[in-house]
Amino acid sequence: MAEPQQALSRTFPVKPKLRAKSKKPSKTPESKYWSSFKSNTIPKLISSVTSISFSPAIPHHFAAAYSTSLTLFNSQTLEPVTSISSFKDVVSSASFRSDGLLIAASDHSGLVQVFDVKTRIALRKLRGHTRPVRLVRYPRSDNLHLFSGGDDAVVKYWDVASESAVVEFRGHKDYVRCGDGSPASSELFATGSYDHTVKVWDVRVSNSDPSMAINHGKPVEDVIFLPSGGLIATAGGNSVKIWDVIGGGKLLYSMENHNKTVTSVCVGKIGRDGGENSEEYRVLSVGLDGYMKVFDYSKFKITHSMRFPAPLLSIGFSPDCATRAIGTSGGVIFAGKRKVKGDVESGLRAFPSLGLVAEPQKRVLRPSYFRYFHRSQGEKPSEGDYLISKPKKVKMAEHDKLLKKFRHKDAFVSALSGKNPENVVAVMEELVARKKLLKCVANLDTEELGLLLAFLHRHSTVPRYAGLLMGLTKKVVQMRAEDIIASDILKAHIRNLKRSVEEEVRIQQSLQEIQGIISPLLRIAGRR
Repeated sequence: MAEPQQALSRTFPVKPKLRAKSKKPSKTPESKYWSSFKSNTIPKLISSVTSISFSPAIPHHFAAAYSTSLTLFNSQTLEPVTSISSFKDVVSSASFRSDGLLIAASDHSGLVQVFDVKTRIALRKLRGHTRPVRLVRYPRSDNLHLFSGGDDAVVKYWDVASESAVVEFRGHKDYVRCGDGSPASSELFATGSYDHTVKVWDVRVSNSDPSMAINHGKPVEDVIFLPSGGLIATAGGNSVKIWDVIGGGKLLYSMENHNKTVTSVCVGKIGRDGGENSEEYRVLSVGLDGYMKVFDYSKFKITHSMRFPAPLLSIGFSPDCATRAIGTSGGVIFAGKRKVKGDVESGLRAFPSLGLVAEPQKRVLRPSYFRYFHRSQGEKPSEGDYLISKPKKVKMAEHDKLLKKFRHKDAFVSALSGKNPENVVAVMEELVARKKLLKCVANLDTEELGLLLAFLHRHSTVPRYAGLLMGLTKKVVQMRAEDIIASDILKAHIRNLKRSVEEEVRIQQSLQEIQGIISPLLRIAGRR
């Protein structure tokens, strides 16, 4: 009885059915993180959104500049909180103070105004620019000063309390369009201009010369300091470039993944919790091609890409990593909000009687359960399972497909039409092995014969191909002599081929003469 029981206890491997792989590439964890920002559209903003700025203070409202208005939106509900419309011209830029209580805005009239966020009253008006102001920024930790720049190519560093310019910098030769303050020092800031340069200024220096100048190579649309303070990211043309400020302005990398002009860049943070304690930073860029790119500047690679149905002009990312806002040329804001665990817990805290209820855990299937043997093919394999992977399909070239179908002449012509001589020689060697090369040559029409003669003219004297092609050239001339005589185009190919062969013969003769001169000298030198 022992033998039948032993036979029944044996296990036999069962070959699982092959699953068709999805055509869509699997998303990386980081790509899933950026895709988790569910896009919400904020329409009807009259005109293009030129600037988006997030408040550094909780709850991190963001301001959008468009037409002659500056609107503040709630970063949680994405609803407008308040709007400032006391501008005489188009608003170009906005910047919150570090405490979030004040916001500075510039317009095309050349005026810079400082508003109280709650009352919307203009507390200060800074006059000094003669042309439209495109840039206004508060330093990261300085509440008393701000800097601005505009189409008059002048950069001003203002004392807000006295409404006067402390320092004027005149190093740019074209419109100043962007700038950012250094996180390492409140006295350092960088500005970008349409003269293709980015200049780093230090207000502590007595003269007005820049501390550093960087040539981006294209009109600069945006510039930001990266969180360490030692790197700068510049945007212009279709490229975003990373520069080492501490290393004297050395170019570290150029990211050219956009098809059109890059209009704005900002810094975003990610992490396991995605919170403010995260230290993994990324550069987010948008452009007129409608794409948003996420760039990991520590590894110099693109980690995520997303397309929007309109040209993009501005981008902002909240400090708590929960909201992303993108402004378009059509007056639409694509605001994305990510749902985090804190949102769920805060919602439950609003009802203390309910408390926090733990989510029910999914039941793990075990071999003792009946459903284990009827689980779907979507079940993930365990460590002890044997996986049979589907072999990858090798992509074949056109001439290889034709050779596989024994269409020898078509394969020969297809290889001649390509630009790779190695493929042509490989097809010729295969046809020689099949004893079909001369038959293919005999069946070529005038145009196809011209392709062959042109190929022989270019490559018959190449040493690695000469052994096969020289013999083939002789056979082609003998077999198709009548067709060559009847066609002026083929005659021209033969003349070119003759010249190349004669030139190669002269080169070989010269090499032999040189060899004859050198050989005795080498023998004499060897005896010594």
